[in-house]
Amino acid sequence: MISQLHKFAAGIAVAFCLTAPLALANETTMANKTVVVGHFGNPTPMQAFAARNEFAKATGWTIEWRQFESGAEVIEAMSKGDIAIAELGSAPLAVAANQGIDLQLFMIAQIIGEAESLIVRNNIGINTIAALEGRRIAVPFGSTAHFSLMGVLYKAGLTAQDVELINLSPNQITEAWEQKAIDGAFIWQPVQSRLLKTGRLLVSADRTAEWGYPTFDGWVVNRKFAADNADALTSFVKVMDEANAAYLKDPSAWLANKETVRTIAERTGATPGQIPEILNGYTFLPISTQVKASWFGNSIARMITYTAGFLTVVGKTDGVAEDYSEFINTGPTRAAMK
Repeated sequence: MISQLHKFAAGIAVAFCLTAPLALANETTMANKTVVVGHFGNPTPMQAFAARNEFAKATGWTIEWRQFESGAEVIEAMSKGDIAIAELGSAPLAVAANQGIDLQLFMIAQIIGEAESLIVRNNIGINTIAALEGRRIAVPFGSTAHFSLMGVLYKAGLTAQDVELINLSPNQITEAWEQKAIDGAFIWQPVQSRLLKTGRLLVSADRTAEWGYPTFDGWVVNRKFAADNADALTSFVKVMDEANAAYLKDPSAWLANKETVRTIAERTGATPGQIPEILNGYTFLPISTQVKASWFGNSIARMITYTAGFLTVVGKTDGVAEDYSEFINTGPTRAAMK
């Protein structure tokens, strides 16, 4: 595996940002039942349930939903004790795990597919992956999109030195695109839809997953917080699963003219017309599927191992652990099924 990773990682060590180690969640936050939950503002079913205070009702917490633009920001906030629960992409999760940071993945939020893609500007001659050479490509460094982009370059036999990689947040990518300061960007929704107005989709995360670089968003929690709030965390999982199930039961019902979709639009900045397509770009897994061996059983651990191996190759970590199971907590999800 490592020899293959050497090819994939050639010349890209300078392009990957790491963050400081994560500290324990603030004890005061745990005690007063006011819980800050970090999320990325993705237009997903949970946003509608959050707007109706379903999570607060089920857990008994007063929940402050705090939106972050990248996994690096989430990890920094957790390291300061500002949040104990957060949405986190698989690449930043591997960063945290390989540093021995005190957090655990307890639920998959969504598998990333076309909802995260490489968009290139129209009419500038980028019709193939190989044509990315010499172009200005933006991506939030250290994100799942960054990891997928590295897979795209490797697939074409390119390295980070063959393109001009630019570290920008989602909002900065929108501004740079409007100013024609970049030729393309690997980014998630809803920014992706904005870029598609004058650009075209070159490759999505579902393809990079097929090439051996799978990505997902998950929910992580501070270990002590999880231990101290086991019942509430189980309730949190149940509501999240109910939200996803509501969508999976009838995706066609989630249309632009529905009140639920308009609520999601208000919370995320996406337009109601964009949301049905955005939802279709994700894969939502019922918790009954997540607890199977193909996910929490072994696949997720392998994903962490692979990404940690990548970080080792680029010189950002000391090695790959034999077992990453300590960074996976199936307790809340299994309890939610009972």
